[in-house]
Amino acid sequence: MGFFEAFGGLALALLGAGLAAGLSGIGSAKGTGIAGEAGTGLLCQDPTKFGKVLILQVIPGTQGLYGLVVWFFAIFRMGLLSGSLPDISLQVGLQYFAACLPMALGGLFSAIAQGRVAAASINILAKKPDDWAKGMVLCITVEFYAILSLLASMLMIINISK
Repeated sequence: MGFFEAFGGLALALLGAGLAAGLSGIGSAKGTGIAGEAGTGLLCQDPTKFGKVLILQVIPGTQGLYGLVVWFFAIFRMGLLSGSLPDISLQVGLQYFAACLPMALGGLFSAIAQGRVAAASINILAKKPDDWAKGMVLCITVEFYAILSLLASMLMIINISK
């Protein structure tokens, strides 16, 4: 029995879980960075808006948390928290890999898009401070697709049977 036959299923499953956490985290880092760059410009002129800028900057960070939830749930369902390496077939490993992809890709792209919307919302805050909640609504619209990615991954992981 070769290495791939023995550990290929586990490797694929771990790769999927790692991508869910890693790509979502990369997207969140990029998205919060984009919003943070916009926020620093405004805060140089008006430091009293720090609280609202911070809220807008943090919003693209949720995808990283969702990715971590999928990672944790996947390794829990794999049995990795038991203290021993589980015996995962290649087919089941591929199922875990595929189940983690919606969060991996959805988290990556939605966090970056949400960071751009948050940066634009910071511009609303700069020019029309009373309308900053409109920018929040626009950010939440993008959040919906991150939540759909989370839901898709979670439902697929729940339905994987060993």
